[in-house]
Amino acid sequence: MYNIICKATAIAIIGTTSSINAFTPIAQTNIPITRAANTFQSLPSSNYHQHSTQLYGAADDDAQDNEIERLKRQAAKLRAEAASLEADKAKQLAEAAEKAFNKFDVNSDGEVSLSELKMGLEKELKTEISEKRVTELMKIFDTSGDGALQLDEFVTVDRFRNQLEALAREEKRLAAEAEQEKKRQEQEVLLAEAKLEFLNEKEPTMSDKALSVLPYLFPLMDGLQYGRFLLSSDDAGANPFVVILAVLYSLYRSIPFSGFVAFFALNILSGNPSINRLVRYNMQQAIYLDIALFFPSLLIGLGGLISSGAGLTVPPGVGEVFSDVMFGTLLLTLAYCAVSSFLGKEPDSIPLISQAVKDRMPSMDMLEGGTLDNEGRFIPKMPERREEDDKSDEDKK
Repeated sequence: MYNIICKATAIAIIGTTSSINAFTPIAQTNIPITRAANTFQSLPSSNYHQHSTQLYGAADDDAQDNEIERLKRQAAKLRAEAASLEADKAKQLAEAAEKAFNKFDVNSDGEVSLSELKMGLEKELKTEISEKRVTELMKIFDTSGDGALQLDEFVTVDRFRNQLEALAREEKRLAAEAEQEKKRQEQEVLLAEAKLEFLNEKEPTMSDKALSVLPYLFPLMDGLQYGRFLLSSDDAGANPFVVILAVLYSLYRSIPFSGFVAFFALNILSGNPSINRLVRYNMQQAIYLDIALFFPSLLIGLGGLISSGAGLTVPPGVGEVFSDVMFGTLLLTLAYCAVSSFLGKEPDSIPLISQAVKDRMPSMDMLEGGTLDNEGRFIPKMPERREEDDKSDEDKK
């Protein structure tokens, strides 16, 4: 590169010298060319390299500045053209809006009323437009709120058409949502009715009330042991109530393992959701009352063992009084349950026992998440499935 620059410089000097010699006497130009070349070559090479680099750098900067200026001029020209196009378009739209306004303003009062807007749009769009739709258009474009469109509020027919289409799409969307909501509510009603059919919590009928009393015969039969002193008295045989109890007790004991049979029968039937709630409630409460009768017997047995072990003698009258009190309490409890059941009300005021029965009774809340089968019958969700869904909901949170 350095040799090329030197040669180019030497040629330039020779050319310049030749031009000068053309106007100089021959005697004065008798300078050897080799001296100039030698003088040129004798200069330090670093100076020429630096000088040539500066010349090329300056030329590149000038070229870059010229390119930037050219691009700026082109951008300004494009912006001006775009602004001109926007102005032309706005002018055309304004002219079209003014032309449409003059068409719609039938009475030439300087504004377009609701009836004029409806008539003009139906004529231009060749379709019938409802009063409601035109009113919505008026509300959108009537910025002054005076119930009419002035020239500065009026738009082109295309704008009206686009807005009408947007309103139509919105109405379709709202109609679809309303239809979905209607179907959802109908499904909820069917599901609620199916739940009522599945879990019978209706008002008890007279037959339901009568059936709801029968389960209390189970604790009554097992509790007759506490009434042996009262029922074995001399005048007890003349009492028809005692006679009925004796007959029922004989029938009850004639069935092998009658206690276990009655317990499992009541337990199974109380789990049938199609049976009226009052009947199911009394079945469960009868089971709990029968279980509660076991504890006084246990206390009497333990008391006898302790007293005999300690060498104490319990007076005979104590056991008899205790049995009579227990039997009387049982009769009062069963009487309360029977009367309340005949009145169609759950006997839920027995301490401890009634609350335990309520906790075991299925409710509508327990049936959440169930579905309907093809025949419209309710299918409850299994407890395992419900727990899995609850865990998945907690994980999502």
